[in-house]
Amino acid sequence: MNSAPVSFRPATVADVGAVCRLLMELKLPTAGVQEWWGGFTVAESEERLVGVAGVETYADGALLRSVAVQPSMRGGGLARTLVGKALDTARDAGAKDVYLLTTTAERYFPRLGFVAVPRDTIPKSVQASIEFRGACPDTATAMHLALRDS
Repeated sequence: MNSAPVSFRPATVADVGAVCRLLMELKLPTAGVQEWWGGFTVAESEERLVGVAGVETYADGALLRSVAVQPSMRGGGLARTLVGKALDTARDAGAKDVYLLTTTAERYFPRLGFVAVPRDTIPKSVQASIEFRGACPDTATAMHLALRDS
């Protein structure tokens, strides 16, 4: 991991290009990113975007999405911090439950409290998201985390 300091902030419209490039580089979907921009947090180091996480909030749950960290910055807790900030965003929006889909990190997210669940147990409003409707493949692992107040 790079040892340069990292700062976190809400994403701005000026970050869209860099975020989408990072997601594409890591083979993550970009569909729906701009529609949910208000729920994204970015990490910067040396004036360069090095990580991102987003959350979409629905009537009966939230969807954690687009958790991505530059490979050179992995191993130092950056993803964990980004996920924590995304969960705070979901909590602030009133969400009690957070869901996600993953094809590559089904072993990572349990460390943060997520558990695998059948897709059909996820609320219909969350299933209506672009991630569930096709941005993520049907083979993606669905996961759930019940939020606690903090």
